[in-house]
Amino acid sequence: MLRQSLLLKLQQKLSPQQIQLMKLLQVPTLELEQRIKEELEQNPALEESEDWDAESLPEENQNDDYEDDTRTEAEKEIDISDYLGDDDGPDYKYEANNRSADDEEKVMPISQGTGFHEQLLSQLSWRILTEHERILAETLIGNLDDNGYLRRDLESIIDDLAFTQNINTTAAELERMLQVVQDLDPAGVGARDLRECLLLQLVRKENITDNTFLAKEILEDFFEEFTKKHYDKIKVALEVSDEELKSAIDEIIHLNPKPGNSGTDGTKNTQAIIPDFLIVNQENNLELTLNGRNAPDLRVSPYFKEMLSGYAENKQNKEAVQFIKQKIDAAKWFIDAIKQRHETLLYTMSAIMEYQYDYFLTGDETKLKPMILKDIADKVGLDISTVSRVANSKYVQTDFGTFLLKSFFSESLTKDDGEEVSTKEVKKILQERIDAEDKQNPLTDEKLMELLKEQGYVLARRTVAKYREQLQIPVARLRKELA
Repeated sequence: MLRQSLLLKLQQKLSPQQIQLMKLLQVPTLELEQRIKEELEQNPALEESEDWDAESLPEENQNDDYEDDTRTEAEKEIDISDYLGDDDGPDYKYEANNRSADDEEKVMPISQGTGFHEQLLSQLSWRILTEHERILAETLIGNLDDNGYLRRDLESIIDDLAFTQNINTTAAELERMLQVVQDLDPAGVGARDLRECLLLQLVRKENITDNTFLAKEILEDFFEEFTKKHYDKIKVALEVSDEELKSAIDEIIHLNPKPGNSGTDGTKNTQAIIPDFLIVNQENNLELTLNGRNAPDLRVSPYFKEMLSGYAENKQNKEAVQFIKQKIDAAKWFIDAIKQRHETLLYTMSAIMEYQYDYFLTGDETKLKPMILKDIADKVGLDISTVSRVANSKYVQTDFGTFLLKSFFSESLTKDDGEEVSTKEVKKILQERIDAEDKQNPLTDEKLMELLKEQGYVLARRTVAKYREQLQIPVARLRKELA
């Protein structure tokens, strides 16, 4: 049965301006310049200011309040005075440029070489192959991942060739062409797993020794034991001495597990880090500045203001007036969002710097206090999600390195004397202990727990294991090395 009823419901929605600000807060300095360029391209009412100064404008333009009653109906309807004022100067810049006109512009040159796949195709062109074989080999090369491995099974590639290029082949023929690809440089390309990759490199070694033969035997027959470092099992099965086993393992660990990264595009994912904040220690006084070098001065185009004033006098151009009004609104919103972004970043980073003042003075990680997002949110009066947006993708440059803001946040841990310390302090001690351990008898999680307890850090063994994993340190068995 259908019924009609009245329902009163409160619903909170973010305005377009708030959404724009939230998005800009997440953008790091490195991407801000591109974001501003996109906005400049999309909105003709927004432009960069070149040596613009509001005080240099004619007096009548600065104090034009349009308070007279001679305005047209169109002017009254949209309140043109809101769009013709000159209060939209680039005051969001503050003191954040961090460079003078005399600073030398230094640019890191980036070499553009031949890519990994292109190198293989170039080598393939020198091989004597039929047109059919060449297509098969090129298809195999095209299916190699960035590390040089063939992760797809041959049957799937056979189906692709049949459906996309109408080329019929067999698994045996494709396997034969894969051997041609595996014969290209660097050694190890075209392998289907790590074991095959290492074996391909051993077979191609120029100086074959007894260690090479032993290393090949280990990879062929005891690969699982090798990866798990069950050296005693290998030694007994192959009846070799500790010295012979160590020499063979040295032979293996000096091979390249990722031959595809040997090319010039192996570093293509490397991205320069541009700090969003700079903290300088001036005689034990910390000075914080915002890196605004990628944020140009912005203003609303005076030409669009003149167009609005001209069109508003003609009642027949309401659509044009509305279009100009929307563009000016969008420009003002964007300028205001940039200004609020700068204010929020500075305000939040100032609170973080004050909270971790001792650390930023010395760079000593043991000086880091336990700090969570709520601590800073309460201090600055912002929402936790806002502080999270600031911390997740922003970097700060200090006298002792450049760090991600998120790395300064950590949970607290209570020592046996009641003192609260940061979990980062515990991880630092854990890292130091493992670095200094005897690699022939590495410390187990149980032993690490006892050593930390001696220093007053009472942790469960599973907590020690969790911190070790967060530091990306393997278990004791996998850290063991031969004498």
